[in-house]
Amino acid sequence: MLAIGFLCINAIGQQPSPGVTVGKSYYERQLPIAERNNLYCAGFVQNSPINTSMQIVGGHEEQDQYIYSQNDYIYINAGAAGRLNVGDVLSVVRPRGQASTKWTKKSNLGIYVQEVGAVEIVRVRPMYSVARIKTSCDNFLLGDLVQPTPQRTSPLFNDRPAMDRFGEPSGKAIGRIFQARDNLEMVTRNNIVYVDLGAEDNVKVGDYLTVFRPLGTGNIMMPNDAATVQNSSNGYESRQYRGGRFSNQAPRRSGVNADGNSVSQKDAKSDRPSSIRKVVGELVVLNVKERTATAVVVRTGQEIHTGDFVEVQ
Repeated sequence: MLAIGFLCINAIGQQPSPGVTVGKSYYERQLPIAERNNLYCAGFVQNSPINTSMQIVGGHEEQDQYIYSQNDYIYINAGAAGRLNVGDVLSVVRPRGQASTKWTKKSNLGIYVQEVGAVEIVRVRPMYSVARIKTSCDNFLLGDLVQPTPQRTSPLFNDRPAMDRFGEPSGKAIGRIFQARDNLEMVTRNNIVYVDLGAEDNVKVGDYLTVFRPLGTGNIMMPNDAATVQNSSNGYESRQYRGGRFSNQAPRRSGVNADGNSVSQKDAKSDRPSSIRKVVGELVVLNVKERTATAVVVRTGQEIHTGDFVEVQ
């Protein structure tokens, strides 16, 4: 036992030899912000036309099923003539239609394209190919389009200060979250969203975006701006002890002599700068198209909604 303990202590105390490269520990490595389906199945909105030349035209077990998933075999209407080779890995996408939303001032954002997974070619014939579904982020359907796999690299996590919930505007491009993956309307960390800032706004992969909204907004049921309690001069004291005529919950009366009307919440809000905003989260851009970008939520102060504003940091 003593010998084993001595060997362990000796090994721990040894220093690496000169010229030997020591790998970083798990805690020292920079980790990717997005992986797997958040990187290759995030979806996007593109303004340019989509190549529809290759599509899924059959399933090996289509007599029993009409949806397909990982390890199922499907048929593609392109083969050796389309320069496909055994081992090629291709992306499968599903255009869902034109992105239409009230949350942007831009016209014609483009086509919302859902990314459903990837296939690997296992047999090539002159006019068609057989492929195995390698990764499925959703069900595959006949008619889904097959395209070359895009080369994407995830931004890396960096040491950053805590999110400033009262941060000032950066003065850079401002847009809005107009849609989220899977039609979510309230999103949180690691959810995918689409913003109406793109290459035309000089947005780049890896950019951080601040998510904010005007102060006092963001709730479906907004409270009434009227006074919560009537500021009456009577009815708040007992008949016996006469402790005071004023409500403890009523707002102040206006005027230097407090002889005016009650100051409502609406009155008070009218005297504040319109630039006050509420910071609710941060995004990192994963993919940039002509007029839009795909981003992932990395920090939240509370739930984020479609319609919230974003600003490049």
